[in-house]
Order: sequence, then C-alpha cells, then structure tokens
Amino acid sequence: MKKRIRVSMVGCCLVDRLYNNVSFSSSALLPYFSIRSGDGGLTPGKLVFKEEFEEFCKVQLSDFLIEYTDKDKPDKINIGGPGIVPLIHARQILHSTAAECWFYGCGGKDSDGEYILSILRQTGIPVKYYTLFPKNNTPSTTVLSDPRYDNENGERIFINTIGAALNYSPDMLDDNFFLSDIVVFGGTALVPQIHDHLTELLLKAKRKGCITVVNTVYDFRNEKANPAGRWPLGHNDESYRNIDLLITDFEEALRLSGKHGIEEAIQFFRKKELKAVIITNGSKPLQGYSAENMLFENINNFELPVSEKISRELKNGRKGDTTGCGDNFSGGVIASIASQLEFGKTPLDLIEASMWGVISGGYSCFYVGGTFAEKFRGEKLKLIKPYYEEYKKQIGAGK
Repeated sequence: MKKRIRVSMVGCCLVDRLYNNVSFSSSALLPYFSIRSGDGGLTPGKLVFKEEFEEFCKVQLSDFLIEYTDKDKPDKINIGGPGIVPLIHARQILHSTAAECWFYGCGGKDSDGEYILSILRQTGIPVKYYTLFPKNNTPSTTVLSDPRYDNENGERIFINTIGAALNYSPDMLDDNFFLSDIVVFGGTALVPQIHDHLTELLLKAKRKGCITVVNTVYDFRNEKANPAGRWPLGHNDESYRNIDLLITDFEEALRLSGKHGIEEAIQFFRKKELKAVIITNGSKPLQGYSAENMLFENINNFELPVSEKISRELKNGRKGDTTGCGDNFSGGVIASIASQLEFGKTPLDLIEASMWGVISGGYSCFYVGGTFAEKFRGEKLKLIKPYYEEYKKQIGAGK
C-alpha cells in the first residue's frame, strides 16, 4: 500500500537576476576578483554578500553591472535559492504521486516577494508558510554566468543580498514541520538564525521521527569570520549525528570538514557519525557513502559519473546555464527518497536517489535559471525520464 509522504523544506528562497554569457577571463573583471578568502571579492563558483563586495571594490553593485556586463538589466529574472529550487523540482518529479511538498521561508512585502508568491502558486507549492516581512527587502542574488568556463562546462559567480532572511527564526517552524516524513534544511547559511540553530532543530526532527536532509550552500558569513577554520553547522558537531543525508559539493565538503581532500573529508563525516553523504564535484564524478543504519542500504564508498548523454548535448551547443545545477541535483535526490518511501522500500537505495540527482542537475544546464517553468504538470518529468533511462544503461544499473 502506498503511503502519503509529506516533505517540508526550510531555507533559502530568493529572486535570481541572471547575467548570461559573461567572461570570467575578461581583463575588466580582474580588479574585482578575490585576493584572499572571505575578503569580499569575486571567485568563480562562490558566493559573496553584496555589502562585502561593494566594500571590497569601492563601487556600487549597480554601477559594476553596467560597467562589466554592458547591460542595464538582467537577461532573466527567476525564482532561486537552495531551499525552494530543490523543492520545486521535487514537486515536479513527484507530480503524479500523493506526496505533499511544503516550504517554510520568507521574503519582503515588495514586488520581488509578490513575484515569488506567484511562482509558488504556479508550481503547486502551498504559500501558507511563506511569510512576507513588511519592513525588509526580499532576498536576491545577482548571478554572473560564464558558459565557457571550465572547458565549456560553465560556472557562476553569486552576489547575494540577504534581506528579510536575516529575520527568519526557528519559532516560525510549526508542529507540522516536525511531523513531516522528510524535513530538509536547504542552503540555511543564507538564513542565519536557522543555520545557527541547526543542532537543536535537527535533534528535534529526529526525536519526532523525521528523515533529515541538509543541502548546503557556500557559507560566506563563516568564511569571512574565520577563513582558516571549519564552517560550523549549528552550535557544534552534534548536528552531524542527527543528519540522515548531507548533500554538499566539493568546496563545501572541504570547508565543513577542514580537510584538503575528499577522502579525508569523508573520514571526518564518518567520525562525526553522519549517516550518509553525497559530494558533487561539477563535471567530475560525485562521491559518497551510506553507513550501516536502518534507513539506507550500507554502501562503504561509491562514485558516480555525470551523464554522458547530457555532456554530449552540452558540447554540441545545447546550453542554458549552470545556475541551479546543485539545487536541482538535491531536488532529484529528495524526490527519489520520497518516491521510495511512498512505495515502502526499505532500506532506501542511495545510489538510485543519486542517479536522479545526476540527471536532474545535468538537465538544468539546458535552460536558463534554476527553476524550470512547466507548460503543463508532468512536463519536466517527461523530458528528463529518457536521460534517466539512458544513464541507467551508462552505469549498468538494474542489470
């Protein structure tokens, strides 16, 4: 018998302003690059706060954009953020199921906040727990995208305005959040009060019987505060033992662990009793493990490549941009976990979930912005399903 699954996500939701086809190798950009970690300068693949960037460069962001991009407005405006984008993608993949997807987050009472509300309604995400603060601006990110960076694989630079997210606090998570089957903390480094209280929030979720997922974002706040130290997750490392699955990328895994290589980072996570981790690495294979527990199948270490079919199409000129690749990866993983739970699979298959992550993240390179605007419910699943089937053949799954 199928079970009705409830997924609740708290985390980063913002407006992305996308500037496409810029060049990170341009001499005009050179004065704005970071000199040392956390100084407020730009670095491909990383995030910096708007205020820190303007202090570092002694220029207003708006003036910089006109000078560097030669554009008076972005190429595209889209809903973004490593909290909401994964949930929207998961909802799109789970459209034919009975799964419920709820988002807890905030914006300002402004045009950006109203825009986000309109997009959420279009995607079928309930807006009940999306709060608009009247005295704050909606969080936003300026995204600079260079599709030719990293041997045509593409990369982005993020300049974030944190806005209303500063005021979103743990007491805004009601009992229903902790009665969910799956709770996800998405990009909470951009929602500081939630991020700083992850230790107790994760403990509460586990005591209520929730499956806990954390997907990370570049933590500029803690990078600036202590460039030589590890990034914290909550008050202390007790957070890790209450995380069922951590989804992070190569750079973030190293900064969270304080290590210099993926193998050492994985050993750190094991020692902290983290139950499972997936570490993505751009166009390179992802790595991870799932420890012996009652949730996931025990996999000592595993590695999965990117999709060859998607890579071929990208090299043959089919491009959007890489904005939202990691967010859609997380959404694919979450959707697979929810689907497996709905059908009563035990233990859960982390390889299967990772496969959906690979295809979801890869497919997002075919359109501009992290969120895919469906013309009809089920369109995105219909489009990416053939890539999933081809990927199974590529890695020999299901034989």
